[in-house]
Amino acid sequence: MKGALLVAGASSDAGKSLLTAGICRHLADRGVSVAPFKAQNMSNNSAVTAEGAEIGRAQALQARACRIEPTADMNPVLLKPGGDRHSHVVLRGRPHAEASALGYRTLKTTLRQAVLDSFDRLRASYDVVVCEGAGSPAEINLRDTDVANMWLADQRDLPTIVVGDIDRGGLFAALHGTLALLDERDQSLIAGFVVNKFRGDDRLLAPGLRMITERTGRPVLGVLPWLPNLVLDTEDSLSVARTATGGPPVGSDMLHVAAIRLPRTSNSTDLDALGCEPGVVVQWTTSPAEAAAADLVVLPGSRATVRDLKWLRETGLADAITDRARAGRPVLGVCGGHQMLAETIVDDVESRAGTTPGLALLPTTVRFAADKTVRRSSGVEYGAIVDTAYEIHHGVTEAIGPCEPFLDGQRRGAVWGTSWHGSLDSNDFRRAFLREVAVAAGRDFVPAADTDVAALRERQLDLLGRAVGEHLDTAALDALIEGGAPPGLPTLFSTLTTKAFA
Repeated sequence: MKGALLVAGASSDAGKSLLTAGICRHLADRGVSVAPFKAQNMSNNSAVTAEGAEIGRAQALQARACRIEPTADMNPVLLKPGGDRHSHVVLRGRPHAEASALGYRTLKTTLRQAVLDSFDRLRASYDVVVCEGAGSPAEINLRDTDVANMWLADQRDLPTIVVGDIDRGGLFAALHGTLALLDERDQSLIAGFVVNKFRGDDRLLAPGLRMITERTGRPVLGVLPWLPNLVLDTEDSLSVARTATGGPPVGSDMLHVAAIRLPRTSNSTDLDALGCEPGVVVQWTTSPAEAAAADLVVLPGSRATVRDLKWLRETGLADAITDRARAGRPVLGVCGGHQMLAETIVDDVESRAGTTPGLALLPTTVRFAADKTVRRSSGVEYGAIVDTAYEIHHGVTEAIGPCEPFLDGQRRGAVWGTSWHGSLDSNDFRRAFLREVAVAAGRDFVPAADTDVAALRERQLDLLGRAVGEHLDTAALDALIEGGAPPGLPTLFSTLTTKAFA
């Protein structure tokens, strides 16, 4: 089998990332050489490749589904929002520019060429490339600068399937409307639909599936069921569940973790491993009262450390966090959260705010460097090997007073800080850290001895792969991948023309 496929969505968060991962695992299980590709990703959840490139975390997960190492070519353009109107542009894994929504248009030529080059390299290296779109292909106001949806499909003649989330309602209108809003050429590449997150009696859905096929001339290639308790890396912090728990505790007590939902949270996936632990409840919050009541507060990474620190002070969360830390109650800061714990932050790079007082919970100072640190890291802490960590930061933290080392960072009393994302994915280290937290919090909490985060991810990727094999028309998928969109697909009425997107 040789070819490619684009998975587009009837909306954001329709299930494109997980369907792409599921198709990748399904093909890999059949012995197909397959790679994922997302031309452009907008996310503050990122991963680091072996060569030190930064890509979207969803593509790293999809590479795992393919059983291959992720590379920069799998996500050549990554946009990391730093505010409502500006994003940090990462090109092939390296910092490229800061751009506003309108200024981004001036980068179109450069980005498009990078996208095609990366896609072509993957096509040359693998038999199949499964592409994921971004948002919806029917965002017609953005079609002239599109790099990830129908522009890519048009440039490389990619058969495209559109997935819709039935759980949010309006599914059939979303599928029909997505197709109808496209111009004739783009419509000719839409070859089928997939329904996601269905729970109920299939017989109730059947008339709608029949009618959408009759009215569009495209088949519904399958209906994926609702998969409860699916815990896989989210593409963005907006998608994180408010509360996650791994089940009942091993010891007498639960351990309650308050993760602060910063306005510009990055790498929220750092908390996923805690949410897999029996007896640990992870609650994302913006409430000072919830932060004060928790056994552990986690300040996660931030795309805008100084601005998010200002927000902490405005909301009263800063006072709640400092009060609990001074009372000897646990606080963990990761990357941007670690920087906020310092006495002072000198930032002439990200916010250009100069010197800003930190929360002064660790005897450290932070200075933002012009060059961005992007690398995988490893070490030993509590006698446990940490081999899942990675760094993505401009801020460099330095101890200026007495404290204990902790990973690459510092600890003073019940306050821990590190620049290492992903460290909690290391099972033995996570258990040792939770035992320390439980002692400081006065909880009779015992970490489970057999929670394995990597194995859990593998089992859930297997679940996705099986769901694709059991619920989709895989023969039709194979035909699309190898033969492209069938000729003669009908065009729905549209007032748009190709000229509108020239």
